[in-house]
Amino acid sequence: MSELTRETVVGFLADIFERRGGEEYLGEPVTMAEHMLQGAYLAEVSGEREEIITAALLHDIGHFTSEFGTFSMNDTQDRYHEEAGADVLARFFPPVVTDCVRYHVAAKRYLCAVDSGYLDQLSEASVHSLKLQGGPMTDEEVAEFERNPNLADIVKVRHFDDAGKVADMEIPGFMHYAPMVQRIVDQHSG
Repeated sequence: MSELTRETVVGFLADIFERRGGEEYLGEPVTMAEHMLQGAYLAEVSGEREEIITAALLHDIGHFTSEFGTFSMNDTQDRYHEEAGADVLARFFPPVVTDCVRYHVAAKRYLCAVDSGYLDQLSEASVHSLKLQGGPMTDEEVAEFERNPNLADIVKVRHFDDAGKVADMEIPGFMHYAPMVQRIVDQHSG
C-alpha cells in the first residue's frame, strides 16, 4: 500500500470495484460492488453529507484488501474486513469515514444490543456473521461504543449497509462517486 498517494488512491479504489466488484456478496442477492454502491446511493438520496456517502461506498472495501480474504457462509471465524479496510483508508480519509468503516461491524453488534427489533431485520448472512463477530454487545461494550464521537454517523452507515442488498436496483457506478471521493481525500490531505 505504500505506493498509494492522494493522487492514486481513488483510481486504486475504482480498479478494485472494476476487477473484483462482481464477486458474490456473502450469499446476498447482490454482488460486492452492488452492495457498496447501493449503500452510497441510499445515503446520497437521503441527503447525507459527502463523508457519509463515501463511508457507505467504502465500508466493505476490506473484503478486497484484506489478507484474511472474503467471508463465506462456511466460515467458522471472523475475518476482520472492517479493520483491514479502515487501515487502508486511514492515510487518505478523515476519521469520520474511517470510523464508519472500522466500526460498521461493531454497530451491528451495538444495534442488536440496544434495539430489540433490529436482529429480526437482519438477513441470514448478517445473522451468521454476527455469531462470528461476537453476537450482541454486552452492557460494558455498549457503554464503551457510545463514547465514540462519530457514533451517530457509524449507525447511519450501518443502516445503509443493511439496506444495500436489493437485487436489480438501478444505481450509479463507482465513477459517479469518484469526484466526491477525491474531494474528501484532497480536503483531508490538503
